[in-house]
Amino acid sequence: MILNLDNTFSPLAGKEISFKAFTFYGGEPHIKIEPDFDVNETVTITQRIKSFNDLGLLAVATDALQRMGVSRLNLFIPYFPAARQDRLMVAGEPLTVKVYADIINNMHFDKVMVFDPHSDVTPALLNNCEVISNHAYIKEVINRIGNDVKLISPDGGALKKVYKLSEYLGGVEVVECSKSRDVKTGKLSGFKVYHDDLTGADCLIVDDICDGGGTFTGLAQALKDKNAGRLYLAVSHGIFSKGFEVFGDAFTKIFTTDSFTDIDNPNVEQIKLAL
Repeated sequence: MILNLDNTFSPLAGKEISFKAFTFYGGEPHIKIEPDFDVNETVTITQRIKSFNDLGLLAVATDALQRMGVSRLNLFIPYFPAARQDRLMVAGEPLTVKVYADIINNMHFDKVMVFDPHSDVTPALLNNCEVISNHAYIKEVINRIGNDVKLISPDGGALKKVYKLSEYLGGVEVVECSKSRDVKTGKLSGFKVYHDDLTGADCLIVDDICDGGGTFTGLAQALKDKNAGRLYLAVSHGIFSKGFEVFGDAFTKIFTTDSFTDIDNPNVEQIKLAL
């Protein structure tokens, strides 16, 4: 049985549980679940979390199901919120990823599935966590590109995952890159590509999240300075908070999934998640 809390996101096959959700005038999420299913079956909740109220809806839905007598509950949240805030950089900051993980752990799921989390911190903090890698997604991206590419690791944080991806793909060449970030302002600078000359090779930048896009526009220029050919970008979680105009004509195509939201843009190819 499946409870898709976002009615535009249905990544799992199976019978869906009917419900009505709304928000009170005071801002509190609420739900009424139709009791027309076997509570002895495992129920999997899916939810795209784009706000704290989305997490609130998940919490009240979980409570409702448990009060109905459902004994086995799984969760699929493809984009884990605040996963980037997985360490303290300056005094006065919270460890936000742990805040979200603690809330979810207190719901007592039998399994929590997360797609391509930002770092190893998220699955370390979550109880009963199952990580779904980006491997099949990137393989599909490369199939859609239709020609050989070099895999571009945008920074040291992504490097280990990109090498694992390369192994899965049969040894696609990896090009390492780096950047500098001011931890107080967030400003990016010092993009470097550790390759002498890309000699016109097509390149696919692979990362987990695109928010404003500054990492990728800066890296695109650094790659072009090393004679890269066509540039492609594949991110697992497309937030794109500054829109798509910021990319200009840097990329032949941008790929993402529907883990965060639905996107309608001619320069973006969205691959729907399906488990």
